[in-house]
Amino acid sequence: MEVDHRLIEPYRIQEEPYFEPVGSEISLFTAAYANRLPVLIKGPTGCGKSRFVEYMAWRLGRPLVTVSCHEDMTASDLVGRYLVVGGETVWQDGPLTLAVRHGALCYLDEVVEARKDTTVVIHPLADDRRILPMEKQGTLLRAAAEFCLVISYNPGYQSVLKDLKQSTRQRFVAMEFDYPDARREALIVHRESGLDHALAASLVRFAHLTRNLKGNGLEEGASTRLLVHAGRLIQAGCSPAEACAAGITHALTDDPEMLAAVNALSDAIF
Repeated sequence: MEVDHRLIEPYRIQEEPYFEPVGSEISLFTAAYANRLPVLIKGPTGCGKSRFVEYMAWRLGRPLVTVSCHEDMTASDLVGRYLVVGGETVWQDGPLTLAVRHGALCYLDEVVEARKDTTVVIHPLADDRRILPMEKQGTLLRAAAEFCLVISYNPGYQSVLKDLKQSTRQRFVAMEFDYPDARREALIVHRESGLDHALAASLVRFAHLTRNLKGNGLEEGASTRLLVHAGRLIQAGCSPAEACAAGITHALTDDPEMLAAVNALSDAIF
């Protein structure tokens, strides 16, 4: 099948995404990519996993095809299917096939949300074979040399029913992400929202207080992403209390007692 590279052009990242490294994650990912090794990134919600993958795609000069996994996703949603167009039956690549064919990074976000029978399709891509079985076409598609498979998930939501099988996990180079230290997180909030450094640092202190409530009423504390949301609301003219309530507190919980407790933390900071 002739490859039409124009199909992948919309997936190229034109401008450098902002990413604040906290360790050796850039060099580790670069080494994995150079050795054609798939990468697993695990970490809490909103800690920068997706931004990191976007940054690495830009840095490596490769297109990025992102798939937000969910429980209704089928193998055909990833690989592709035959469609009837204008009275003719034509094949349409799925996002995974598109990335394999064109040498893009394919990022399966929150992969544990996908059905187990769906994730099995990535196994031959994530080992030395680097092939994608195209069952509906009866062929095997060999990955382009530049192709890289990246998956992510949040270990905080692990359960017996939602976890990666060892047969999947042990195919990947694993990288663990967490929220940045207070100085870096304040810098990120400042850079992403335009908020002054002092207010950005206050938002980070508030976030740390909410993270102490994880497992004691909250499933998750405030993510870096939520801090940026709140910072942008403040920049738009909202008071810090209003911004924290709308941008953070109500995003974390619906429980009246926990809402009151988190609002009290906000009042103590602002």
